[in-house]
Amino acid sequence: MPNLPPLSLYIHIPWCVQKCPYCDFNSHALKDEVPHVEYVQHLLRDLEIDLPLIHGREVRTIFIGGGTPSLLSSSAMQMLMDGVRARLNLAPDAEVTMEANPGTVEADRFSAYQRAGINRISIGVQSFSPQKLQRLGRIHGPEEAVRAAELAASLSLRSFNLDLMHGLPDQSLEEALDDLRRAIALNPPHLSWYQLTIEPNTLFGSRPPVLPDDDALWDIFEQGDRLLREAGYQQYETSAYAKPGYRCEHNLNYWRFGDYLGIGCGAHGKLTQPDGRIVRTVKTRHPRGFMQGNYREKQYDVADSDKPFEYFMNRFRLLEAAPRDAFSRYTGLAEQAIRPQMDAAIAAGYVIETPAQWQITEKGKLFLNSLLELFLAEE
Repeated sequence: MPNLPPLSLYIHIPWCVQKCPYCDFNSHALKDEVPHVEYVQHLLRDLEIDLPLIHGREVRTIFIGGGTPSLLSSSAMQMLMDGVRARLNLAPDAEVTMEANPGTVEADRFSAYQRAGINRISIGVQSFSPQKLQRLGRIHGPEEAVRAAELAASLSLRSFNLDLMHGLPDQSLEEALDDLRRAIALNPPHLSWYQLTIEPNTLFGSRPPVLPDDDALWDIFEQGDRLLREAGYQQYETSAYAKPGYRCEHNLNYWRFGDYLGIGCGAHGKLTQPDGRIVRTVKTRHPRGFMQGNYREKQYDVADSDKPFEYFMNRFRLLEAAPRDAFSRYTGLAEQAIRPQMDAAIAAGYVIETPAQWQITEKGKLFLNSLLELFLAEE
């Protein structure tokens, strides 16, 4: 089908051993055993119901997130991946990522995940400081993080990622850089390095810890960014760095305003239809309701007036230039629809325009919210 964006699949596993105080993702602390087989059966049924929205298109990437997907048994993962392959047209070289917590990483299970078709692992390290890990409510220690990374490196995977946070409670510049040095020493092909933010409806939201001030955060970012570049990593998104050739294809598809199916508790989907409509789906958040077969909470068409903001909110997270023709191809709107806003963004020094592309400037990155507000639909 011409002009439809690339298609990805997101699968949500909602359980964790315990809820972290900073986390506002849809995750639920385990009270009993994970209902491995039953949940996978519901995931596959959820997928079947959504199939008419993709019209047989090829799926190029899969991301299994959570929660803690590595709580799923290896046999359940095999059942899930077999079921997905049976129902979808999966690209032969598809990137298939699974998130994992170092505290739930076991060598035997990881080899089995790989046999099931997982070829990229994203390990939630967050910090190598025992004190900081405890403060963040993590169930693993530094040694387990190192072991998980070494195991991922030994598996001949397509790639692996380490998730690392900075701007932690009472974190000094040296502590933040030490975390980064330890991560770099493990030589992951991809590093997600992001600042802790306090979200509402979290434990930290109700009892905020003392975080580094803006000047300290800037020093951490500036010196950390230099460390990463010197180690051969290239920043390609607000908080993502990769060695050449190892960018996360799944996340790139999000930021380029590609399409994605979302299955499982609380998962979101965005699916462009052959008639140009963009359909969004939202799945039932709580495992109890989801496993009663009430999968879809809502489905709606994105209004034309909302498309520019949604497009640039994603696109301008990437540091690469945005092809001008992609705006019309992915939104179905003429460039003329955003001409006044884009002219204002260029005049403010947020964006540079060439005949072929738009490039966000350093000033645009610094004032990203002001840039994006230009594209908000008028009430």
